[in-house]
Order: sequence, then structure tokens, then C-alpha cells
Amino acid sequence: MGFSLFVKATAFMIITLMFTSVPFTHSVPFVVFHGISDKCSNKGVKQFTELLSKWSGIQGHCIEIGDGAWDSWTMPLQDQTEIACEKVKSMSELSDGYNLIGLSQGSLIARGVIEFCEGGPPVKNLITLAGIHAGIASIPFCGCTIVCVLLDDLIKSEIYSSYVQEHLAPSGYIKIPTDIPAYIKGCRFLPKVNNEIKNTRNSTYKERFASLENLVLIMFEQDTVLVPKETSWFGYYPDGSFDTVLPAQETLLYTEDWIGLKTLDEAGKVKFINVSGGHLDISQTDMKKYVLPYLEEQAPSPGLQIVKGSSSDRWFSTIKNNFMELVGRTDDQHLLDIRQ
Repeated sequence: MGFSLFVKATAFMIITLMFTSVPFTHSVPFVVFHGISDKCSNKGVKQFTELLSKWSGIQGHCIEIGDGAWDSWTMPLQDQTEIACEKVKSMSELSDGYNLIGLSQGSLIARGVIEFCEGGPPVKNLITLAGIHAGIASIPFCGCTIVCVLLDDLIKSEIYSSYVQEHLAPSGYIKIPTDIPAYIKGCRFLPKVNNEIKNTRNSTYKERFASLENLVLIMFEQDTVLVPKETSWFGYYPDGSFDTVLPAQETLLYTEDWIGLKTLDEAGKVKFINVSGGHLDISQTDMKKYVLPYLEEQAPSPGLQIVKGSSSDRWFSTIKNNFMELVGRTDDQHLLDIRQ
């Protein structure tokens, strides 16, 4: 009887050890915010979300804001962020936390949700592809033709005016390095999300952003849409000059830790990923390697780290439509391109 008791006790201990030593992973849902000119129903974004759901076995959601393509151009980013905030708060499946994926402009909406969304569910990991974190110095999708240059200059001359800020979403993150005072005064989104305005820096924004478990920043090596492409890593031009691009670690945003980026980086939670391809041109291999692992509770170690109405409205609509035609894009043209 004593031996039988010993066997039972030993078996109990072994089973107990097995269940206490093997970590249980609890996967949470993920949410995707698409980029400008795109929509959730477009082929690229739909395939991106479905593939990640299929590979991970985790429910993924692409959250649409307004009508998608048109509103992505004309609705101010603060308004887009507020809509996104209300949508994530209304989704009961996100209540225990979720992971966020931001595609290009969608990366700023994702960050706005993290920093500004009062009472929102917790975000665990943030993965951004071609994120516009430090801003851009040129209107997206315009090339180097003389017409594009003239159009770019025309819009830039009024980019920080109230009217443009209220009707052109990219104006909320265009940062002209040679016109920083006007940027700080007139730009309504990027200075806020990056905590750039000295007298109004919000410690809550920093606290929320720094609470991320992982921040994955994916830059595309051949990206010519984002100027500079290093904005995907929080790199940018120094104030007053277009001559060089500072790495994130040499910017004031980082050194003075305005949003907690330095805090995250020093804790080994920031992954600087560089992949081959143009803007949002990602392979399935890179999706599996750099995105998929962070859709699980237990992410990999930092080893992946790599350094309509008024005349004004009609005028604006005409300018926007002409611009889209000039650069060869339509409202419903998908931008995300997934390679085999």
C-alpha cells in the first residue's frame, strides 16, 4: 500500500510539473488599418488579413473608416482616429487585448488609437509596414515629373492652412523640415501624436505607447512613396535641412523620449526590420517571418531586431481628382501588393 501511495504521489507531482512548467499561449485577435487610397475590401488588404488569419489561426479584422478610399484622403486623421477608437471599443472580442497592424497611413491611425483612445482595449503588439511615423516631406504618390513638382509646390504652399488641414488627410503628417514653425503651428495631427509641442506634451500618450510589448517597424528598401523612407523607422531630416536623414536614435523625439520610443528600444522591444520591395510590396515569406510571430501572445526574442458643396469644396475636389489622374491612381486602387 505504501508503494502504491508513492507511485500515485509521484505521478501527481509529474503531472503538476508538466502543467505548471509548460507555458500556455493565449492568442488575441488582431486589427488592420489600411493605407491611403485603399479599402478593406480591396484585394491586397483582404488577402493580407486573410493570410495572417489562416496562418495563425487567429481572428483578424480590417476596420474600415468611412467609405475607405475617398475618406482616407479627405477626412482629417484626428477624425479617422476617433472613429477607429469607437469601433475598437465596440468590439467585445478585443476586450482582453489585441494586436494592431498599420499599413502606411494606417500606422498613424493605429498609433492614434494607442495614444488617444480613452477606455479602449489594450494593444499588445504594434506592427507597422511603411509607417509614416516621423512624417513625410512630399505629397504621397507624386513622382518627379514637372507637373507633379508644380502640384506638390502648390499644395505645400498652403499645406498648413486650416482649409487644407480639414480636407486633405496627408496634410496632417507632412513635415517640411525648412518650415518647422509653420508645421508646429498649423499641422494638426503629427505634432500631437509625436508629442512634439513642448508646452503641451502629454505624459499619458507616452505612457500608453511605452506600454507596448513589441513595436515592429518594417521599412521597404525600395520605397519611393515615403520621403524619406526612413520615416518607417522614425528617422527624418533634421530641422532646417533636407541634406541628410537622421536615424531615429539621433532625433529629439528619441533622445528626449517624447513618446517612449527610447524606453521601448532600451528594453529590447523595438524591432527595426528592413525588407526588399517598393511601398507595401511584401512577400509572403517576409509576412511569415516578421509579422506572423507577433500575432501570438509570446513574441520572439529581440533577435529579430534590425538596425461637396461650396466653391472651395469643388476646387479641392477638382485638384484631388486631377492629382489622382496625374499619378495614375483611382479611388479604389489597392496599394498593398503581396508576392509569393
